[in-house]
Amino acid sequence: MKPYYITTAIDYTNAPPHIGHAYEKVLADVMARFQRLNGREVYFLTGVDQHGQKVQKSAEKAGLTPQAFVDGVTQHFTALWEKLNVRYDGWAATTDIKHKRVVQAMLQKLHDAGQLYKKSYSGHYSVRQEQFLTDKERGPDGNFGEEWGEVEWREEDAWYFKLSEHTEWLKNFIRGNPEFIYPPHRANDVLNALEGSGGIDLCISRPKDRLSWGIPLPFDEDSVNFVWFDALSNYISFAGYLADEVGNEGMPDFKKLWPADAEIIGKDILMPAHAVYWPIMLHALGFTDAEMPKLVVHGWWNVKGAKMSKSLGNVIDPNVLSGTFTPDGLRYYLMRDIATGYDADFSEERIIMSYNKELAGGLGNLLNRSINMAQKYRNGLLTPGDYDDEINQALRQTVAEATPLYLEKMNGWDIHEGIAAAWKIVTHANAFVDSTKPFTLAKDPAQAARLDSVLYHLAEALTHVSVLLSPIMPTAMATARAQIGWQMPEGFLVSDLKWGLLPSGHQLGAPVPLFPRLEIAEEK
Repeated sequence: MKPYYITTAIDYTNAPPHIGHAYEKVLADVMARFQRLNGREVYFLTGVDQHGQKVQKSAEKAGLTPQAFVDGVTQHFTALWEKLNVRYDGWAATTDIKHKRVVQAMLQKLHDAGQLYKKSYSGHYSVRQEQFLTDKERGPDGNFGEEWGEVEWREEDAWYFKLSEHTEWLKNFIRGNPEFIYPPHRANDVLNALEGSGGIDLCISRPKDRLSWGIPLPFDEDSVNFVWFDALSNYISFAGYLADEVGNEGMPDFKKLWPADAEIIGKDILMPAHAVYWPIMLHALGFTDAEMPKLVVHGWWNVKGAKMSKSLGNVIDPNVLSGTFTPDGLRYYLMRDIATGYDADFSEERIIMSYNKELAGGLGNLLNRSINMAQKYRNGLLTPGDYDDEINQALRQTVAEATPLYLEKMNGWDIHEGIAAAWKIVTHANAFVDSTKPFTLAKDPAQAARLDSVLYHLAEALTHVSVLLSPIMPTAMATARAQIGWQMPEGFLVSDLKWGLLPSGHQLGAPVPLFPRLEIAEEK
């Protein structure tokens, strides 16, 4: 079986990361960890988009070279990924010489195949958005709005990609391959947008005298590649595409890795970049329909219904959140409170509740009191014994049913439902404590066998939970297993979860609060 290749949109290094960046990377990391736990070899690629006119201007304003500027911003991203325990296998930086070689080789292939042409163009140009404008962008008063910033008239020669030659193929491909875009309803958005747009080609260059911070075209020394054949190509350049041809040593085996099982992107860059430009670029390069990647499109984190933006002052800093709620607490909230592919509203009240009520009061308290009772009544030694009743059987059934449901939901990108499947064990185990009352059983020597059974069932159920939730909260679940005194054997898979992981005579560790409750003062 081919490795599971998962990658994310590379982050534009013109500003530090926000919660949307964090969500996307944690989502990819969770899926990568889950696939490994499910028996797949995984290659997880992420990185940074470092070229462009905005970067060039920001660097000039800061009095830095473009490379020094993007290196500084990139450090904010890599530090956050380290803090949030995002563990990638490959790192894509568009300033990497290996990437530049592949991009130039791709452009040369398309040029030689007659897929690129040069023509003069004139029109109104938005300096802020780095694009030419049409009459569609004019407001009711006939002027270009403030959102476009400074608008000037420009005339220049540019290179174009024959996008229009491939749009009919793309429409047919999308209709015939419903698995191309997840969630499926996004495909309809793409098809609707493609209607009536078949005659537009894609400008792929900028004059070097205007944009010097980019990859030069191999067939035109006065032009620089503009964004699309640079940023989008990272998905294949760092996966080993053309590695032998361009002399890129140490790259993955492209034939074994490609196509990508999941390219995780935000809905704002689905159209036209990833759903139109990217598959057509691949098609023009000779990639077959079977070699097209799968796009996983996530929604936005809004604040009170409004998209996060600097102008509104509602950008959420994930560094602050992870400092307050712990990295795993933030990972849990991000995965639990949004359905993949749809928008969610960030709520300070909700993240506090998810940490204090669900993590501290639900899972953390269950672990702490289960181990505490076992230590108090049995010195931490577990003995399953022969006692059994319907209450025990019901808990075992919940544990057994959680795994297949968890697998179904996680494989289907319903991460929040996968968490819910595992959480059924937590909820049932807490109710199990309330119904069996081990603290009462401990007072009656005649109930010793039943107490042994109750304590064992709690520890065993928690062990299963620690495995199922490990992709979401890797550090916390490793800590939980350490307190239980059980480590996952090397190569342990979800399919290995069977009742009886803890042997008779198993010694539990010392209980330490897994998620200490937070006392957060309310704003007045």
